[in-house]
Amino acid sequence: MSSRIAFVGVGRMGANMARRLKDCGYSITAVFDLHLPLAQSLGRELGALCAQSLAEVTANADVIFTVVTDDAAMREIFTSPGDNLLQGSAGRVFINCATLSPQIHREIETLAKAAGAASLEASMASSISHAREGKLYLMLGGEAAVYEQVLPILEKMSVNRRYIGAAGRAAEVKALVNMVMNINTAGLAEGLGLAQALGHDLEMVREVFSQTGANSRVLETDGPDMCAREHDCWFSAAHAAKDSGIAAGLARAVGLDLPLNAATAAQYQKMVSLGLGELDKSGIAELTFQGRHA
Repeated sequence: MSSRIAFVGVGRMGANMARRLKDCGYSITAVFDLHLPLAQSLGRELGALCAQSLAEVTANADVIFTVVTDDAAMREIFTSPGDNLLQGSAGRVFINCATLSPQIHREIETLAKAAGAASLEASMASSISHAREGKLYLMLGGEAAVYEQVLPILEKMSVNRRYIGAAGRAAEVKALVNMVMNINTAGLAEGLGLAQALGHDLEMVREVFSQTGANSRVLETDGPDMCAREHDCWFSAAHAAKDSGIAAGLARAVGLDLPLNAATAAQYQKMVSLGLGELDKSGIAELTFQGRHA
């Protein structure tokens, strides 16, 4: 409990992870977000410093969680000239939780080591409520000794963990998870869209799906929202597009053709181009149901 913990990126996931650790008795000493009102509000709530710079975050913490949008944002917070997290970072541990490319995790680990710090990837496959309740599923990558060092903190955040291996390996598995999830979501949207066009009762169709080979986790989480057009964001279409793109890049690197992933990525990119990127991923049904955005 003696570790001072900070968060960089305090949107829906980051803020609720911080709240959870505060509830567990950890000291949340600093928060930082480019959207300053988010950091100010959370800082007041948790009694944490609303840091004005990244270097200030590092100076006030032993363990720093990062939850940022993409590779570019990750590279920015660790390498930006004049202000970055690696300034004065000797002895610190960075736990990086966003869904990013495997390569950026390897880059950050190398940079952290050179600065006398350590880096661990902690890819999350859970929702906002899981973050708040300490019920995350975490896929971990990096040096095993670093994982063991911060394991007591991770145990308070998660109900299940899987240490996968060296830096980048957890990010590879997370890309696979989101690729398959996104394909399943797109497939469900097409099935329900066609059922509607044929005049079937969608509640009946969902019940039949649940008892047959059409069943899936997204049938439970996204099916009702697709039918009711309720797309409050838990996992955005924009993030789905990004993550399917990461999987596509991994496939290209090993010479594999993944046509289902390509089609799914194209659908989510279409949502972004139509201005629907901040809808939940269930909003892909807006492209498949008659009379909607398509």
